[in-house]
Amino acid sequence: MNVAPFVESPQDVVKKMLQLVQPKPDEILYDMGSGDGRIIIMAAKDFGLRCVGIEIREDLVRRAMAEIKRFNLDSRIKVMNDDFFNVDVSNADIITLYLTTSANEKLRPKLEKELRSGVRVVSHDYEIRGWRPTKISRDDPPGHTIYLYVFDPATTPTKNEVKIPFFR
Repeated sequence: MNVAPFVESPQDVVKKMLQLVQPKPDEILYDMGSGDGRIIIMAAKDFGLRCVGIEIREDLVRRAMAEIKRFNLDSRIKVMNDDFFNVDVSNADIITLYLTTSANEKLRPKLEKELRSGVRVVSHDYEIRGWRPTKISRDDPPGHTIYLYVFDPATTPTKNEVKIPFFR
């Protein structure tokens, strides 16, 4: 299911996203809708992460694979030509998103089901409604907002919880 158009994240935004999650070498990053692979390539090359890119568009997967080969990152990056709703992300340490608010909303139940406590989720420009961000970086870089979440199942509301106020 294609839930968001492909729009490139500027390199300075990608760098800021990765800096915000404070990655440790060899952690596992999943990029949901990885497009041309720029997030997973920078994460592997500059931060020493092991990465999985999930992209539904075959042409973008081919572009990403060409860049991964060019940088000789085949051993650190796997790209899956699949719908991210079909891919188990339970071993992720970090999730990156540049989707839309409605796409994040559709993805949220999957993340709540599969993520373990402490996983960092970073979203470029679009919040995850119902989750409280740990940090918000506005206009750094200018014109962009980056939301950082640290997933905690104990404090993250589920769809079964009442989300409307009760009035007497």
